[in-house]
Amino acid sequence: MKIASIETFLADQIAIVRVRTDDGAEGIGQTSPYRVGITVHVLHDMVAPHFLGQDPWDLEALVERCVRKEYKFPSSFLYRALCGVDTALWDLLGKVTGQPVYKLLGGGVRESVPMYASSMSRAITPEAEAERLLRLREEQGFRCAKIRIGDVMASDRDAAPGRTEKIIPHIRQAMGDDFDINADANSGFTVSRAIRVGRILEDNGYFHFEEPCPYPELESSAQVAAALDIPVAGGEQDNSLVQFRRMIAMRAVDIVQPDIGYLGGVARARRVARMAEDAGIPCTPHCANQSMLQLFTLHVAASMPACHQYHEWSIEDVPWTNGVYEPMLRVVDGAVALPATPGWGVEILPEFLRTTERQVSTL
Repeated sequence: MKIASIETFLADQIAIVRVRTDDGAEGIGQTSPYRVGITVHVLHDMVAPHFLGQDPWDLEALVERCVRKEYKFPSSFLYRALCGVDTALWDLLGKVTGQPVYKLLGGGVRESVPMYASSMSRAITPEAEAERLLRLREEQGFRCAKIRIGDVMASDRDAAPGRTEKIIPHIRQAMGDDFDINADANSGFTVSRAIRVGRILEDNGYFHFEEPCPYPELESSAQVAAALDIPVAGGEQDNSLVQFRRMIAMRAVDIVQPDIGYLGGVARARRVARMAEDAGIPCTPHCANQSMLQLFTLHVAASMPACHQYHEWSIEDVPWTNGVYEPMLRVVDGAVALPATPGWGVEILPEFLRTTERQVSTL
């Protein structure tokens, strides 16, 4: 069995990948969303050549060979493209063996994965945020949520004057003491401001404090983590395994958050999960929209012992993630159950494929 073709299907902010072998097996995956036109070009030009003609059972070795051979180009786009091929191959191997992907990753550590309702908005008022979180708790049983504080890479500027100090206690008061709440600063604070905000979070019983300082500045995050009792989370932006080892070793974070799409796929993401397990800290993969990345993250979380906390479930309506595949995942009583069907357990809708820009690399 050899990899005979790698196809991409591009539409809006999403690119589906289909891999076929010379004996007719196939699997579907997805690149990381956003800037997908560039990503698809990189996939066919720099990633596909390292996989075509190869045995798909050598998946992890092929992933590392691609990274090694392209060592002069350790860019985000290389890993975003690599994710598409990696995830399609995991699906192919699952279908060939008749097993869901999490079984290939070591088996199910848990039967379902608890989710937190993840807000992506800083434009929303504290009152409106509380209202929709209360509604979602009632409708889907969420026991945890995440709000946005500060502003993205903002050097202590807030999205609106005083919003951070207002929304933190307001959401706690609205949700009550028996509900867990995370807060995400998206690299928004200096060390001193992050520590002050962190103490407000602690006073209000928050669950974790995500990316308090600019993500490349591990030393800053480590200072914040050392000063606070609330766990500091981070890692979503990083695509270097060496950086993750450094991050964990220096205790820059208390919770590590690899993003499967940004890191290059499942094979590399589970290596980070094992690093976390060895270090005795949780791994909570980042997953910011309802594309196929949710599926990939679910399977990794189901199979990795370190992935035992709440996982991210975006609550935003993103039109381009609709009508791509079925069945869609659903949150029931605050969790998503594991699929029993082979591979990722979904099929790409023909209607979606007909509207896309197709490109194929072959032997």
